Amino acid sequence: MSSSKRQKIEKFFKFSSDSENCTVCIPEVLDGNYGMYVWPCSPVLAQYIWYHRASLKGKTILEIGAGTSLPGIVAAKCEATVILSDSSEYPQCLANCAASCEANNLSNIPVVGIKWGQFTPELLNLQPVDIILGSDCFFDTKDFEDIIVTVAFIMKKRPSTEFWCTYQERSSSRSIEYLLMKWGLESREIDLETFEADSPTLAGSALPGNHTIHMYIMKKKNQLTARFIILHK
Repeated sequence: MSSSKRQKIEKFFKFSSDSENCTVCIPEVLDGNYGMYVWPCSPVLAQYIWYHRASLKGKTILEIGAGTSLPGIVAAKCEATVILSDSSEYPQCLANCAASCEANNLSNIPVVGIKWGQFTPELLNLQPVDIILGSDCFFDTKDFEDIIVTVAFIMKKRPSTEFWCTYQERSSSRSIEYLLMKWGLESREIDLETFEADSPTLAGSALPGNHTIHMYIMKKKNQLTARFIILHK
C-alpha cells in the first residue's frame, strides 16, 4: 500500500505531576512496519523521562529505534537536546520520526538513520550522548547483539552514558545476560512503582494495559553496582 493510502491517526499522551503537565501528539500510520505506531513500552519509558525531567535539562539524548518517538519527544519537551534515530533501511520510520517532531512544533531535532550493528558514517560521526533511549527494541532475537554492540560503541565516546530501555515480557526462554557480559555492560531493573508507571492507563492511554513491562538502566560495567538482567523473552 502506498504511503498516501495508509490510514493515519493521531494519539495524544498526557504526562502530569502537581501543577506541571506535558501533552504529546503522536501521528501513527497503520502499517505492517512495527515502527509506525506506539507500543505499550513507549509510554512507560516516556513516564520515566517525565518523572526525572528536572535532571534532563541540557542533557544530550539519543533515541534508537525511535519509530513514533514518544520518549524522545517528551525528553525534548523537558529541555533536553534530542537526536532521533531509526534504521536507515526504513525511510518510512525516519519520516515518522520527523512527523512526530512536526506535530509537536519541534523543528530542531535531527533524525538520523542508524542500522544496528553496522558502523556507518552516521554512527561513527554521532556526537557523545548522556542517555540512550530504547523502547521495546529487544523484540526480535536476531537484533539483540546488534543492539548491544551499537549501544556499547556509543558508550565508548562517553563512558558515563546510560541506556534507558523498556521491555515487554512475551516469553521466558531468552536472555541477553551473556551479551551484556560479552560487551562489558551491566544493568539494573527499575520498579515501575518508583516512577508512577504501574498504571494500565498511563498517560491517558490504555496501551500498557495488563502487559508485563520492565524498565532497565544499562551502563558500562563497573560504572554502577547492579546485577545482570535476564530478559523474559
